[in-house]
Amino acid sequence: MSPKPLRPATIAAQALGWTDPATGAVVLPVHTATTFERDPDNQYRRGRSYGRADNPTYDQPEAVITALEGGAASLLFASGMAAAVAVFDSLPPGSHVVAPRIMYWALRRRLAAEAASGALAVDFVDMTAPDELRRAIQPGRTRLVWIETPANPLWSITDIAAAAEIAHAAGALLAVDSTAATPVLTRPLALGADIVMHSATKYLNGHSDVIAGSLTCAKKDEFWERIVAARSSGGAILGSFEAYLLLRGMRTLFPRVERACRSAQRIAEALSGHERVLEVLYPGLPTHPGHAVAAKQMQGGFGGMLSIRVRGGAEAAIATAARVELWKRATSLGGVESLLEHRASVEGQGSPVPPDLLRLSVGIEDPEDLLADLKAALP
Repeated sequence: MSPKPLRPATIAAQALGWTDPATGAVVLPVHTATTFERDPDNQYRRGRSYGRADNPTYDQPEAVITALEGGAASLLFASGMAAAVAVFDSLPPGSHVVAPRIMYWALRRRLAAEAASGALAVDFVDMTAPDELRRAIQPGRTRLVWIETPANPLWSITDIAAAAEIAHAAGALLAVDSTAATPVLTRPLALGADIVMHSATKYLNGHSDVIAGSLTCAKKDEFWERIVAARSSGGAILGSFEAYLLLRGMRTLFPRVERACRSAQRIAEALSGHERVLEVLYPGLPTHPGHAVAAKQMQGGFGGMLSIRVRGGAEAAIATAARVELWKRATSLGGVESLLEHRASVEGQGSPVPPDLLRLSVGIEDPEDLLADLKAALP
């Protein structure tokens, strides 16, 4: 009798249950070797030749991510940006791509620079409106639609299934930055996406001590093989110890994300009626314009990320950030500690982020302590 398929939380906690066949160790060794010996007849029957492409320490975390996403294969990268750039660099020169107006700022800036140089043709659209995406598509020319949902830092929601249908009808691929949703809440490949990207620095690792990225494909086709080659030739690889730390972090992915979701929901609801808060941006609130779509494609919660707009503009928002004691004023997100950041200051000129916005990454602390700290800091 074949074993029953394991639920995702079990897959993550046991890291697929792999053990070291040589010793029985329940944690596999970290391989630091950069090169591997050939067979006497000059072959590589063990499947490895050089550490840049064949690091054994990648095998388990890549397999875990693949299983959690329900994909065909995964690749680890040196950062989320490296993973995203590998997708775009694998497109033919001059390809037309469609990307969101609201998305991770560093990647948006990179795509704008690619468009200015002529390396890519890029249209930035409101991805929450399927009709706008449909109008931006150029059948026969558009090669890739890139979406991010929930989208940093306004936490707008894109309908993944609708975007996949539109992209595929035009012969384009759909790639999804699912960093904020994590595979705990959303599995984009099951909704029609072709590629899923994570900044694994964030929730997958979850401890603010690794910079990493990942890509997972729905099928290992010619485009995926181009991405595999791009990682090897470009050298955007993760260190062995970092791969080990990433895997260790993923073992607690489900309890961390579940806790962060509950706390973020509590904080969002409590601050919605606060006299010093102009608006709370969180897809778990019924007032959020993307709530219905989020409820359809996010199972078990709405994420640990929210933003608040502080009455009084940028000055009041920055003053609020200066007064918190428990929240850490720091960039990044998805760690066990709660972080707060004035995004307009980070993104600078041209950012679509309102100047009164504070981005909040909710960790695993007691939500009442986090809420009390925020309330005391608000002007």
